[in-house]
Amino acid sequence: MVASVTGLNRYRRIVVKVGSALLIEGGALRRAWLTRLCSDIANLKSAGAEVVLVSSGAVALGCPVLGLDRAKLSLAQKQACAAAGQSRLTRAYDDALGAFGLRSAQALLTLDDTEDRRRWLNARAALRTLVDAGVVLVVNENDTVATAEIRYGDNDRLAARTAQMIGADMLVLLSDVDGLYTADPRLDSVAEHIPVVERLTDDVLAMGGEANKRGGVGSGGMATKLLAARICMDSGCDMIVCDGRPDNPLGRLAGGARHSLFKSQADPISARAQWIRGSLAPSGRFVVDQGAQNALGDGRSLLAAGLVSVSGTFSKGDTVCVVGADGCEIAHGLSAYDSPDLPPLCGLRSDEIDHPYGPVVIHRDNLVML
Repeated sequence: MVASVTGLNRYRRIVVKVGSALLIEGGALRRAWLTRLCSDIANLKSAGAEVVLVSSGAVALGCPVLGLDRAKLSLAQKQACAAAGQSRLTRAYDDALGAFGLRSAQALLTLDDTEDRRRWLNARAALRTLVDAGVVLVVNENDTVATAEIRYGDNDRLAARTAQMIGADMLVLLSDVDGLYTADPRLDSVAEHIPVVERLTDDVLAMGGEANKRGGVGSGGMATKLLAARICMDSGCDMIVCDGRPDNPLGRLAGGARHSLFKSQADPISARAQWIRGSLAPSGRFVVDQGAQNALGDGRSLLAAGLVSVSGTFSKGDTVCVVGADGCEIAHGLSAYDSPDLPPLCGLRSDEIDHPYGPVVIHRDNLVML
């Protein structure tokens, strides 16, 4: 069993994100490292935890198979490499986990699977069934069909959404740094390590900078990890960022290796509100006046009278973002209208609206302030 200094063994459902830069080196799989990781997972399973992996690596593994340079891939070539590499990635995990008597299963998700409410519920049911069956689920983005407009682009947020879906209480992001710093420690020698984050303030978010692609393999960075932290903390799920490069990264973490812990809020919002708030790709943009912004802050519904403008293509029930008078995003909500019907209603009083859906464009039960 894994001894715990950080309290890792007190978590019952753990999602572990593995990036391409950790798993792939020179186009080849780091098999010894993967074996050690699976040993850690076996220890966590023996201690009673359920473990789900979110793993990149399909594109990187597929490039040598097709003889392509990953730095020069077109979208079609990237999709082809994902198809060639995903089977190899799945087999590698199946073999490595099987060596410790663990069963595995694969799930490939797209952005639409977590942003469309019906698909979210279907995916959640499937993933939870697999976890309840005792298998180690290996999740990846379905890069073979995803395009630039409908993809995550990083597995940090996919991992957070997966944790949210299955009701995990811990997400571990294995990275190439040992946590959050006040600045990039590779560029700033006096950057300070932040061991615990309890609130994602603007100052904390600014520490993420831009997505870091210096490694040449991964597509994320500290910025995407902080976005993942927001999803997790709203979902009642703690998150850890730690250095995953050495062997047995989870064992080292449980033994007290340096990391940053993002502590979830004590009172997580409801599952429906979690999904609305965490939407990564709202279909529309509602700009409201100051009066409507004040009303939303008081817990009221958004009425057509408070709309200044509407943009985007959306259907009734789709997630939209609400932007205040100062241009800042203030809420996410589910639209009560289809996009073609709404612009003519902007600014109209309730008694001026002759439409079967009425004056409410986002009901308060379908709106979450950010």
